[in-house]
Amino acid sequence: MYINKLQIGDHFVLVSTNDESVHQWTSIHFKVINQDLWGVTAPDMYINIHKGYGVPFIDFNVQIRKEGDLVLYERADFLLETISTYREAKLQVHDELALKHGLMTLFSAFIVHHGWGLMIHSSCIVSDDKAYLFAGPSGAGKSTVAMLSKPREILSDEATLIKIEPDAIVAYDSPFRSDSVSNYDKKSRKLAGIHLLEQSPHIERIPIPPAETVLRLMDKIFYWAHTPADTLKVLGMCRKIAQQVSGYRLKFQKNDLFWERIS
Repeated sequence: MYINKLQIGDHFVLVSTNDESVHQWTSIHFKVINQDLWGVTAPDMYINIHKGYGVPFIDFNVQIRKEGDLVLYERADFLLETISTYREAKLQVHDELALKHGLMTLFSAFIVHHGWGLMIHSSCIVSDDKAYLFAGPSGAGKSTVAMLSKPREILSDEATLIKIEPDAIVAYDSPFRSDSVSNYDKKSRKLAGIHLLEQSPHIERIPIPPAETVLRLMDKIFYWAHTPADTLKVLGMCRKIAQQVSGYRLKFQKNDLFWERIS
């Protein structure tokens, strides 16, 4: 049995598996807590992972159902079984892509359920010690913005972890990435702007009202609701974000000149 204690955001996750490749993958893609320090903080979540389930990725469709005290999330390439608090879970996966998406499904459900925050389909870049979020439909340029923003610090290029605090909206270093790699030592930053991306021959940053920011964020949340109450919880958190952080439409070219309009 392989056991790792991981840190995601400000949560600690104890992961166990019998599969060496799963152990190696989690060790590479997450911040691993030294075993000498395990006693300092109690785990927020326990996950047991098995490999060999299902078939390769077909689509993003996740079926959700309840069986007794368990909530099940099922896709062609993974099966996630969790208790209703999302603090204990069993994840069966086909391959590394299924492992990544299964863990994203679980962690997103966990942070929504506990009111911590949201996982948003976006990139997030640091400039002048502030975090700026860039979101849009698939192909809009989230990863491109991250690449063009170097050497600025990249907190995420695929799924941004946003914590909702009473007096601030905070972006955390995300392990759920596509093209970039974290050193797992990046500090969290206050979110200073939300940008909805539009590729364009010219550069323009257009303020939008909070209501539009909420609407545009809702379909960019990594979350699969299984009750109306879940949807209302996500909506409420999007509203809290929009109340504290200004939203913009950002028309940009494939260069880094858009930063002149931001900072």
